[in-house]
Amino acid sequence: MLRLARTPAFWIAALALVLALCFLGSRGIWDPDEGRYTNVALNMLDTGDWLNPRRSHEVGHWTKPPLTYWAIASSVAVFGHHAWAARLPAALAYLLSVWLAWRIARRLAPGAQDQAAAIYATMAFTVGASQLVTTDYVLAACTGVAMWAYVEARFGPAQAAPARERLRARAWIAVMWAGFALGFLAKGPPALLLLLPVLAFNLLAPGGGYRVLQWSGLALFVLLALPWYAAVIANHPGLLRYFIGDEVVNRVTTNEFGRHGEWYGWLEIYVPTLVLGTLPWTPALWRWLRALPAALRGWRERGQRANEAPALLVAIWLLLPLLAFCLARSRMPLYLLPLFLPLAVIAAMQRQREGRVLPRWPALAAIAALLMALKLATVYWPTHKDAAAWADAIRARAPGPVQEVVFVEDMARYGLHLHLDAEIEKISLDPTRDPPPFNPEFDESLAQELAEHEPDAIWICKQAMWPQLQARIAALGHHAIALGAPYERRVIFRVEFARRLAQPPAR
Repeated sequence: MLRLARTPAFWIAALALVLALCFLGSRGIWDPDEGRYTNVALNMLDTGDWLNPRRSHEVGHWTKPPLTYWAIASSVAVFGHHAWAARLPAALAYLLSVWLAWRIARRLAPGAQDQAAAIYATMAFTVGASQLVTTDYVLAACTGVAMWAYVEARFGPAQAAPARERLRARAWIAVMWAGFALGFLAKGPPALLLLLPVLAFNLLAPGGGYRVLQWSGLALFVLLALPWYAAVIANHPGLLRYFIGDEVVNRVTTNEFGRHGEWYGWLEIYVPTLVLGTLPWTPALWRWLRALPAALRGWRERGQRANEAPALLVAIWLLLPLLAFCLARSRMPLYLLPLFLPLAVIAAMQRQREGRVLPRWPALAAIAALLMALKLATVYWPTHKDAAAWADAIRARAPGPVQEVVFVEDMARYGLHLHLDAEIEKISLDPTRDPPPFNPEFDESLAQELAEHEPDAIWICKQAMWPQLQARIAALGHHAIALGAPYERRVIFRVEFARRLAQPPAR
């Protein structure tokens, strides 16, 4: 143990553990994204239905496959209803990615592995994303495993016997397909985007004595990735059309979801993500980018591609998916998270070529301290998105059990499911005409919700809507009672139902 503690890898692992786990639960769940994913996972845990993702007992939630929900639900089941338990899968995916950076760099650029792991562990974007409940880190870890397996197949130590070498390579390719299958269960077709650099590299630098599209690997992918899709599609007619039409085609070709689909959207979103997110290692990547045109000219020659195969692979691994992300009309910073693994390896390889060694520990400690300070700052960042603050406001106005929180034509704070252990619903004032069969905006209408006469429910609406909503509830025979002062320009209230009002007072 003492000998291990003297190695740079040990201290990089310790540094990554601190960055991943410290302050992980110091702030509440932030809506909408953290709340939405956590809510679906908790609904799985509450109902025991781990097959059908749901945002409430009335409505399913089909925007993402279930792997991330399964991970969050499992973590909460083991560790309890805590914000840090919901974020733990993302933090573990970050730690796995640090290890993958070390393993991949060890094969592609021996001697640069410690730098690659340290770079990945201390990039602003990778650390920041590890503190969020999101599907993207689970996807990044799964595709990272797939790419590591491919690197082992192509660049691992060769076996003396050709038969054993083919067996070794085929086994790693099977692991690659397993990684892609898990990524497909985390976020669907985007996981296969990382297959593009594998196929392109095999075309540009053939070799290895095996096939990427081998039957055993494809069978493993089908066995792991497709049973869930087959089950839910069979149980929900029209779901396949929704998956392909809305979640794939529309996200790629239209700006229907309002995610920076303008022609300049990639500049607006991805350039700051790459420049600021790779800090403090951006200069090394900039030097690599400046040298890239000359490298591309050299790679026209087959012999040069063979001699510089590791550099060629990481360049393709970064640039091909990045081009696809830029061309797609749906653009968000976290979409690039799987590309930060090749970015870390590229930065380490660039520093190695320049004769730069791993920075001294005081420098790494200073970087870590700054990142920890930024993490701590988010705890005190004033925001209306913190579901823990909403939970405190509700408890102050309505002591006692809360079984349900109903938002009337307002952004649902799904993070309250974790902090109040209550079901969250979003309803419309009037019935919605022809709502879509999957992922409608509202769970149901006001009249439908009132007809359920659910006890221990808290209602929330915007202040501007309160007079109209109060009158509408009264017209339906019930009575809305505001609870204390408005919070975040919202009225928190209860509904006294007509049948209760008609009962004689208890004696």
